[in-house]
Amino acid sequence: MAKRKRESAPDGDAIAKASAAKKVKAPAKAPAKAQPKPAPLTSTVFKVGENTPITIQIVAGSYDRVLHGITASIKSTPASVPETTEKKKSKKTKGDSAPIPTEKAEFADTFLFNAHNSAIRCLALSPPSAPSARQTQKVLLATGSTDERINIYNLSAHPPSVRSADDQKLLSSLAPRPILENSNNRELGTLLHHTSNITRLSFPNRSKLLSASEDSTVAVTRTRDWAMLHSFKAPIPKVMGRPSGDTAAVGGTPSGVNDFAVHPSNKIMITVSKGERCMRLWNLETGKKSRVLNFERPMLSEAGEGRHGTGEARRIVWGSSKGGEDEFALAFDRDVVVFGMDCRPRCRVMDDIKTKVHEIQYVALGGEEEGALLAVSTEDGRVLFFDTSEEGMEKAPENKTLGIAKLVAQLGGKEAGVSGRVKDFSVLPVEDEQGKRSWYVVTAGSDGSIRLWKLESSDLKDTAEADKKQQAVGKLLGTYGTQNRITCLEAFVMIPKPDGAEDSEYEFGDSESSDDDSDDE
Repeated sequence: MAKRKRESAPDGDAIAKASAAKKVKAPAKAPAKAQPKPAPLTSTVFKVGENTPITIQIVAGSYDRVLHGITASIKSTPASVPETTEKKKSKKTKGDSAPIPTEKAEFADTFLFNAHNSAIRCLALSPPSAPSARQTQKVLLATGSTDERINIYNLSAHPPSVRSADDQKLLSSLAPRPILENSNNRELGTLLHHTSNITRLSFPNRSKLLSASEDSTVAVTRTRDWAMLHSFKAPIPKVMGRPSGDTAAVGGTPSGVNDFAVHPSNKIMITVSKGERCMRLWNLETGKKSRVLNFERPMLSEAGEGRHGTGEARRIVWGSSKGGEDEFALAFDRDVVVFGMDCRPRCRVMDDIKTKVHEIQYVALGGEEEGALLAVSTEDGRVLFFDTSEEGMEKAPENKTLGIAKLVAQLGGKEAGVSGRVKDFSVLPVEDEQGKRSWYVVTAGSDGSIRLWKLESSDLKDTAEADKKQQAVGKLLGTYGTQNRITCLEAFVMIPKPDGAEDSEYEFGDSESSDDDSDDE
């Protein structure tokens, strides 16, 4: 049988050509997960120039089913101070600069309508869409109500144009209040993912919406097609004793998720529910329950939740103290307790302040080393700022185990003419060209008044003064009466519209849809 002839081995040039051909390949696309995602509006610092106009979009929900959108335009006016000729001469000799201009807010209605069939309980704003050439940016608005519905709206991230403002001057002259509509605001639809009252809404990023309800579930919704990806089910607490004269139906005991908070890494979520003296940790990567941490009796007693208290937490929020250490705060009826990452209580906030707590939020002072302050709105019309770091913490009183956070400053109160409760508030950081940071604080009361304040960096960063505990900070820029009983509020600083930008027809572009696909994997 004839042998098969063996082929000759390829020479070196052929091997080099083959290896070169193999090496030349189209570069693989980087995974979408590595792309940075926009931060929430509350932590995004808005950069402003010397002559940059500042417009704040405010959205308020009320018991009267009314969804009210308001724009606050902050304008600077030269300070007019009467001076004598001697003072003017002395100023010229000393070389003093011109008087600092004062700021004033002008409010106008953007939208006003009945959004739900019953009271609006909560609101949520998403980060703005990614900027692209010749396209405008959008912000998603979600509203939750006691009618079991979640309404979704598309808001423009840019203030109305000057032309539209001129066209609506005639309409504003006929109405009792100024009107400045934005034609780019649209309604997208309604979500029916829950079977009970909506209690909390949050956009951890642009592509996901988390919603909590009194049906003891937290739903995760994808914003690309508004499909529910997962539902976290919290157990319904057992009845531990019914008071005499209770007319609730069988199985009608209070239940449901009061609030939830997602860690900035989007890997952990903590929920607090009605009728439970504990908090539950959830793994967002696996979609399963991680741990259940019960509240100790001494801690509840110090927080004002004694024998006759419910012992349930009302609000929860993530934050960080000085040095960049993560922590989270739990708000009870009349006190706030701060926990470390080891889930152990570190300190409490309301030492001898006898008032009810409504809302809490962390306010970043700057970098990680500067940390953040914990802001608390109260029943007596104040927003209190506390330093929760170990440096500013006071020792625990006698027969107590928890330290006391240091009160840095207070905003509002009877000294500023605010006597009603601060139901909700929003803090918006702003930086100028020199890197100096300031904050615009929007507060809403149950009496229907919305107030806009401004805080300077010296008001919050200078914490070493002894009389800071008695000093009220902040400057009131304006007050607007909505004539509705406000229950919730959200706000963001509007982005100046770039030249040549056109209104986008579709809500999501290719980049956002690719991010959604990467998150679902």
